[in-house]
Amino acid sequence: MQFETLAIHDGQTPDPQTGSVTVPVYQTSTFEREDLEHRGEFFYSRIGNPTRKALESTLALLENGRFGLAFASGVAASLAALQVLKPGDHIVAGLDIYGGSYRTFEQLMRPWGVNTFYAASESTESYEACITAETKLIWLETPSNPLLQLTDIRAISRLAKERGILVAVDNTFSSPYFQRPLELGADIVVHSTTKYLGGHSDVIGGAVITSDLALHTKIKNYQGAAGAIPAPWDSWLILRGLKTLKIRMKEHEASALQLARFLEQHPAVEQVFYPGLLSHPQHELAKEQMSGFGGMLTFALKGGLPAVEKLIENIRLFVLADSLGGVESLIASPAKMTLGPLSEEERRRRKCTDNLVRLSIGLENADDLEADLLNALDKL
Repeated sequence: MQFETLAIHDGQTPDPQTGSVTVPVYQTSTFEREDLEHRGEFFYSRIGNPTRKALESTLALLENGRFGLAFASGVAASLAALQVLKPGDHIVAGLDIYGGSYRTFEQLMRPWGVNTFYAASESTESYEACITAETKLIWLETPSNPLLQLTDIRAISRLAKERGILVAVDNTFSSPYFQRPLELGADIVVHSTTKYLGGHSDVIGGAVITSDLALHTKIKNYQGAAGAIPAPWDSWLILRGLKTLKIRMKEHEASALQLARFLEQHPAVEQVFYPGLLSHPQHELAKEQMSGFGGMLTFALKGGLPAVEKLIENIRLFVLADSLGGVESLIASPAKMTLGPLSEEERRRRKCTDNLVRLSIGLENADDLEADLLNALDKL
């Protein structure tokens, strides 16, 4: 079956008791046992809940994986995936990654004895140069946040398998509609379901998907023990979002491409970062490993931080807010917001300059968004 059919039907069959065509919200903490010797599939909602199970099954299907696990947030999902490691192991991650992932590596994993080394996100050779005998996991984020750099998932996976190293991919920016890392050789896929999968800026969640039974068992055991699981209502909201993922992603992409082309021609703009542009240095790789280019774009202004501040002051339709992937368009300063907690030196190392502006393109009319940007840019 095709993607949109799976998103609506598989894992979400009508309720056998009532015929409800949407999965019920099983708002319960516990379930009755038959007797002291027997229990059903569900007995306590931290361990398993029917609404969450429907979400997990659908997530696995959309990523073409065997097993899905849902979590209370994207960072909770990331931390769960990292439980396949032990003290003394090493991670190799891309340099341009989500600030929350960087904090997880540095503030949680490093004190636990798991060190992370950072490679140039766009260079397979750079990843290879960082590998040591202790490397047990390569962590990819492609396209990356905020510079929209791409990593060759297939090449990295081939390199890793030769050395017995696992590959995990944060697929949040692309969603499984535009990119499926497991099909390219990755072992684990991680999502912040808060973003495109939920799609409406009304829920926090995360997910881990794999086809490896041993990995799934280890991460599932951590899920049950640590308890960072989504509530039934949160699971239901994300399930609802998945049903419209295809049509939303196509609209996000179409508008993002129009705006990227517009921004590339504006005299106040120094550079535009969007994989769908012919000028993007990895445009051909994007066409090879993605079926679409996504709804995120970043651009650099010639006037530095003062220009960014004035742009934000004059923008009207783009909401100044953290996060991404919702129906409304958002604007952010990576240097002041998403990567603001990092030191200036660390931001400079990651090429996160003060003149960057990140846009999450929503579902408004693209011409209206372009007019809003033009009005704000012309006032710089």
